[in-house]
Amino acid sequence: MTPILILAAGRSSRMAPRDKLAEPVGGVPLLRRQAAAAAATGEPVFVALPGPDHPRAALLEGLDVTALVIPRAAEGMGATLRDGVARLPAAPRFLVLLADLPGIGTEEMASVIAAGAADPGARIWQGTDADGALGHPILFDAALRPAFADLAGDEGARSIVRNRGGRLVPVPLPGRAATRDLDTPKAWAAFRAETGL
Repeated sequence: MTPILILAAGRSSRMAPRDKLAEPVGGVPLLRRQAAAAAATGEPVFVALPGPDHPRAALLEGLDVTALVIPRAAEGMGATLRDGVARLPAAPRFLVLLADLPGIGTEEMASVIAAGAADPGARIWQGTDADGALGHPILFDAALRPAFADLAGDEGARSIVRNRGGRLVPVPLPGRAATRDLDTPKAWAAFRAETGL
């Protein structure tokens, strides 16, 4: 078992008043699309949300995923990771994914998970784009789990990746899938013009 944590508790402030995770991709809201892709791996999926009544919760209705309400999400991504990882079930490894990466689907998540099984002596397995730039998803060994308890602010897990105490295995993913996040109206417009989605 490899729990998957999808980070969807941010404020989407650069898209205001729209919510980037509710934007349609191929006719499906992005968050629902990513959660469904994660569920299709067959692994347990957990989605970090800012509140039980947040509109994003409705985007997950009918999917085989577990919503994790993060009351302190406004503190930043560090708090979301800290509190989200603390609530994942025990497992040898766990996968973390930003919700706003439309190029990441079931196959990409499965590839990173498989890399962990193929090279269990490492500590982190991280998706890279075609140019080798590190991105998402990121698979963490359970030995790193205690380090998440110290996260705060909006830095995310960069400090854990930097001070990993073991090898990091890059996992090549196609194109810009690992690094192309959609945070702004301009980024969305470029994505739609390029993909037609």
